[in-house]
Amino acid sequence: MKTKRMMSILTVIAMLTVLLAGCGGQEPAQTAAPAETPAPAETLAPETTVPAETPAETAEAEDEEDYTTGDASLDNPRNQDGIGEKELMVVSFGTSFNDNRRLTVGAIEEAMEKAFPDYSVRRGFTSQIIIDHVKSRDGEIIDNVGEALDRAVANGVKTLVVQPTHLMDGFEYNDLVNELAQYADAFESVSIGSPLLTSDEDFQVVAETIVEATASYDDGKTAICFMGHGTEADSNAVYARMQQVLTDGGHEHYYVGTVEASPTVEDVLALVQAGEYQRVVLRPLMIVAGDHANNDMAGDEEDSWKSIFEAAGYEVVCQVNGLGELESIQNLLVDHARAAMEQQ
Repeated sequence: MKTKRMMSILTVIAMLTVLLAGCGGQEPAQTAAPAETPAPAETLAPETTVPAETPAETAEAEDEEDYTTGDASLDNPRNQDGIGEKELMVVSFGTSFNDNRRLTVGAIEEAMEKAFPDYSVRRGFTSQIIIDHVKSRDGEIIDNVGEALDRAVANGVKTLVVQPTHLMDGFEYNDLVNELAQYADAFESVSIGSPLLTSDEDFQVVAETIVEATASYDDGKTAICFMGHGTEADSNAVYARMQQVLTDGGHEHYYVGTVEASPTVEDVLALVQAGEYQRVVLRPLMIVAGDHANNDMAGDEEDSWKSIFEAAGYEVVCQVNGLGELESIQNLLVDHARAAMEQQ
């Protein structure tokens, strides 16, 4: 009996030992689990915040991949050789929206060709990301500014006039001036035209043009809001100045804001809400109507201008048309190019 009882006790002890050993083996597994758990969001922030800070031009280049931006074959990239001795290079930021590129930048270039038949008009874009995107997606090759300048040198151009389509004298315009300075000795004569909004007369012409383009909506119950790009440069003041020109001209239902600077969409919304409007018309204050116009302004995302104004209770009408489509804007840039030629 003692032997059997002793055996029973030993058996129970052995079983308890196994159970305890099993429990002890589970604890490392439990403590190991947190090590396999993804790191807190804070530790991933340096890697995950980079895309959020992608430049605006990257967003432009990442447009729809379903080829709904139009037929690139209808666009003339104006990168041909055989330029001759006199060239007029039209420099733009660019857009990967094919139809709009043709209707804005292309239309400006055509206006230059008609105005200056003695010059060969060529194109240069400042956004390499857009150039690469259009090439990979559509097979269209567009020169960047350096390539366009090298092409001019190789073709024996003697007189070079560069006319930017930039809205203002900001970072991009200054970069263009600096790049052009590196080629000063490559030509007998080099000159560069002014951006669209430079003189008091420029502001008046542009203000009158955008008012005329939207006059049918100005019924007293509609707020007409223009969306500019915005910049950190001091030249961002052009938007406040344009607002003042519109207001001084008696166009009290017109408002100007920006995507990436001030006035913000919230600033514009506050002004609209201070009135007694039922409808809002949105239109870009940009040469082209590309990614910003199609998405930041007229998109369906909750942070688009369209969605923000709709959420505030307004009927919203979006006009996705760049300034470059308007004949008065084309002619104003032609005048700037002519003034640059007269400086030579």
